[in-house]
Amino acid sequence: CGPECPPPVFYAICLVFLLAAMLVDFPRSGGMSVRRIWSETLRCWTCLTNVLLLLGCFLPSENGRGARAQDIIQVDGVFDHAYLVVVNNNVQNIFAFNHTVSRNKTGGVRVNVNVLSEQSKSPVLFVIRQQKAVLSFQVPLILRGLYQRKYIYQDVSRTLCQPEIKSESQMQYFYVDVSTLSEKNASVQLYVKRIEHFVLRTAEPFRFNATPSQPQYFKYKFPDGEDSVIVKVTSDSAFPCSVISIQDVLCPVNDLDNNVAFIGTYQTMTKKAAITVQKKDFPNSSFYVVVVVKTEDEACGGALPFYPLKQDEPVDRGNRSKILSVTVAPAVNSVAYVKGTLFSLGIFLAFYLLTLFIACWEHNRQQKKRERLLGKGISSPDQCDPLLVSAGSYTPQSPDLYTGSPACQSYGSFENGSILGSEAITDSMESDSTYGYMERPLENVIRPRLDSLSSIEEDEYDTLADIDSDKNVIRTKKFLYVSDLARKDKRVLSKKYKIYFWNIATIAVFYALPVIQLVITYQTVFNITGNQDICYYNFMCAHPLGVLSAFNNILSNLGYLMLGLLFLLIVLQREILHKRALMRNDICALECGIPKHFGLFYAMGTALMMEGLLSACYHVCPNYTNFQFDTSFMYMIAGLCMLKLYQKRHPDINASAYSAYACLALVIFFSVLGVVFGKDYIVFWAVFSFIHILATLLLSIQLYYMGRWKLDTGICRRIIHVIYTDHIRQCSGPAYIDRMVLLIMGNIVNWSLAAYGLILRPKDFASYLLAIGICNLLLYFAFYIIMKLRSGEKIRPIPLICIICTAVVWGFALFFFFQGLSTWQKTPAESREHNRECILLDFFDDHDIWHFLSSIALFGSFLILLTLDEDLDHVQRDKIYVF
Repeated sequence: CGPECPPPVFYAICLVFLLAAMLVDFPRSGGMSVRRIWSETLRCWTCLTNVLLLLGCFLPSENGRGARAQDIIQVDGVFDHAYLVVVNNNVQNIFAFNHTVSRNKTGGVRVNVNVLSEQSKSPVLFVIRQQKAVLSFQVPLILRGLYQRKYIYQDVSRTLCQPEIKSESQMQYFYVDVSTLSEKNASVQLYVKRIEHFVLRTAEPFRFNATPSQPQYFKYKFPDGEDSVIVKVTSDSAFPCSVISIQDVLCPVNDLDNNVAFIGTYQTMTKKAAITVQKKDFPNSSFYVVVVVKTEDEACGGALPFYPLKQDEPVDRGNRSKILSVTVAPAVNSVAYVKGTLFSLGIFLAFYLLTLFIACWEHNRQQKKRERLLGKGISSPDQCDPLLVSAGSYTPQSPDLYTGSPACQSYGSFENGSILGSEAITDSMESDSTYGYMERPLENVIRPRLDSLSSIEEDEYDTLADIDSDKNVIRTKKFLYVSDLARKDKRVLSKKYKIYFWNIATIAVFYALPVIQLVITYQTVFNITGNQDICYYNFMCAHPLGVLSAFNNILSNLGYLMLGLLFLLIVLQREILHKRALMRNDICALECGIPKHFGLFYAMGTALMMEGLLSACYHVCPNYTNFQFDTSFMYMIAGLCMLKLYQKRHPDINASAYSAYACLALVIFFSVLGVVFGKDYIVFWAVFSFIHILATLLLSIQLYYMGRWKLDTGICRRIIHVIYTDHIRQCSGPAYIDRMVLLIMGNIVNWSLAAYGLILRPKDFASYLLAIGICNLLLYFAFYIIMKLRSGEKIRPIPLICIICTAVVWGFALFFFFQGLSTWQKTPAESREHNRECILLDFFDDHDIWHFLSSIALFGSFLILLTLDEDLDHVQRDKIYVF
């Protein structure tokens, strides 16, 4: 009797009737045996039970109604014919269709249904039964958005899954069942049609329309010889937001907003989307391109509708129709990978060959000069021995056998045409008669101690004990010379600056290992889940290799590694030559030129290599959470370059490695905070701007007074005293005009940057912080060049060529950097609007060219710092200005 059988009360009624029958028949039984009595009783029980059970099936159930048999109406369906069907709980309609499927040309089938009547409580159910799949849905179709917002659709269209067939052609059958449990009649319009353009062709765009209740998907089969293709979907309108999915040819196909992310590879889209598909990932060499329009635009950066006032009230869906175009184009083949790799290696190996050529050319040039000098009667290099200088047999103008120029010259003398003017010369001579432009014999120069080779440390003894009483006087003179700030033991300073290299090497190891582990996890999640919104690639030019999704963006970072290593080799060669000069007591190496300390150069080269490694790690899966990996060593490079510029003229008072890296760690700490809190938090920007301005002021005081000041409780009293004595009692200008000009310009720039950040609050805090460092570096470098020229010094051809070429390369590099192929400041769908095609060898995009050019520009910048003061290598240090 089906699911609505009688409750236990019917069995109780049966028992009552049985007992009554027994009491009626018992007196008439006479001598009837007990066995017969129980037999009659059992017969009576069976009869009554059957009758009551039969009646119970037609009695009302707890739901107030009984089960009724439905009338099944089966119709042979015809394609491209509209059926108007009326269904209720008594009528079920079945439409039987058949069609021929060819293996070479697969045609699709699409079912369109529209419920014309209002069916709020009991929807119309559609079940489409195929040979190997079942598709079911209800109309009105209810789709849920964010926070369970409810969207109702009356018009639904679905494409039927087309499984692979092995024979040339095959007849396939499918049935469309239409039913409802509603007692009221429901009017349904059914329309089944064939899809002629169900199979996509290579490089042929196809235009179509889609809505949330009418998704579309198409089939693509890899042609022979193609191992990889790129599926490009475009639209003229950004909204409504849509999803592009690549799924294997399996049934059922997940083509609704609530299940499209369950299988395959997918990404959200506004105007542009691209997915690279490899043949090896699909056993049948074919796949589905699924396009789904989302119910809401929040995933693509659009606005959300207001939440309904009543619970579970439907939300107005608006016009969610979107016209799209899909094109499947061949991707690059293995030849392009080989070309791209060879190009990357070749362009940077050329720098190694160029460096080797210049080194050989310079060696031959010096050899010829040495032979020419020997031919003029200069017998041996012993003339450069400082012992001979002290004996009076060596003059400052004696030519050096290894360079062909005078061993120690004097910049800024009247003979050399100083551009400072007579007033500056007079002031210098009046301030300290020992430090002027006048020629001085080298025997008066204090030389570093070289008689002991024991291991020493800077803090074991006072390296400035001989001038401890007048240290403040020396460093606060109006005109300082390098000899004033190069009085510490050379071995102590060398070990001090080598700490820069060992510290950054240690930092690199501990920083890089967890970064590599994290990006491998990102890439694994990207590959397993198929969610391509995790990583912000340029999908129009992302070439996968193995597990890597964008191999070209990783390969283009090779320049940082190779040129960083080349710079380390150049520095090593220079250090070896300098040590040899010291071992033979070369007077130029001992007493002339900028003091040679190579620790910071080693740190810069290591930082350049680490920038390449971490940039490659970032581009494994670029997003806003790991962008700091790409910028951390950029901060270090900017900081180390400024420290090296300052160290050139201030070797004794430059910052230690520990304090420098502590400051850089603080910068990276603020970078992390900015990524997390820097978007809309005004409190964070206020605190950061205050710290920025305060740090700028403190650093300005430190640089202006050469570190000869103290930050203690008496600082306010001393500031008031200086203002009163220097500006109120007498109107006197600053003692160090050049330094004051630099610091005023630096404060203007930094205060402006702080105001910009506080007012506009840029989303990309890491780039904003990097811009602060680069602006200060460029400002200091420009000041250094200007002051170098003002001091009567020259820029030799090699550094001049490096400056010009590096400036040009930086200009082109920044042009490609600001093309903005992707941005994690927006949603993944909005970021893909900036994606562009490859522009170099069909393998590299604009950002890859930025990697190439910026690595070359950084290498050139390092060479500028390495060679900028080569014109001073034969000038006495007490003739080289400090600025």
